[in-house]
Amino acid sequence: MLEKKLAEKFKKISTATLTMQLLKRGIKSIWMYGPKPLGQYQERIAGPAYTLRFIPGREDLNGPDILKRTDLAQRRAIEECPPGYVLVVDALGREDGAAIGDILATRLQVRGVAGLVSDANVRDADGVIGSGLPVWCPGAAAPASVANLSDGELDVPIGCGGVAVIPGDWIIADNDGVVVVPKNIAEEVARDGLEQETHEVFILEQVKNGAKIPGHYPPNEENISKYKEWRSKRNLS
Repeated sequence: MLEKKLAEKFKKISTATLTMQLLKRGIKSIWMYGPKPLGQYQERIAGPAYTLRFIPGREDLNGPDILKRTDLAQRRAIEECPPGYVLVVDALGREDGAAIGDILATRLQVRGVAGLVSDANVRDADGVIGSGLPVWCPGAAAPASVANLSDGELDVPIGCGGVAVIPGDWIIADNDGVVVVPKNIAEEVARDGLEQETHEVFILEQVKNGAKIPGHYPPNEENISKYKEWRSKRNLS
């Protein structure tokens, strides 16, 4: 229940706001380089990270017989990633293969997984989009993961898009990309992020009405008082 409430908070906070909140805490390396929305109209997602790590491909480890195996970490991840979590894939940044395809994406969606973030592409991209599973990745590629990658591990620390991801860290993804919020400060970041979002609504209203940026962004004492009054009138305090 706690995770569901926190997810609802994070879904109201943009990744741009979250990067600012984390920057204020001295944490900068939290925005993934590479993963982007696969579909055009994907909504913001938020959930704890469940991780899948591949290792570099080697012919004796991922020969043709591997296609018959059901115990591969990738295939286990599809059934073991908890509902409401985001499956985060470390595929070594390889873009000449795909982390999943349409059938696996559909299974994740049916199971209630919040979404997929991968530093590798997906295959059957039209089908993945059609599955309804929100996906952030570099793009599309026809080859399967086993063409260039070998089996790895589940639920371990990984790197994705140049960012360290620890299982249970919070993943928030929207049109600006993917941000990782360390799990030990997730509650306070969500709290302060919601406050920043509300304050910026007020600032945007003032700017639309002709206000100048100095004194509003960042706010001086006079405009902080105006903001508090505005907030109080809307029963947001």
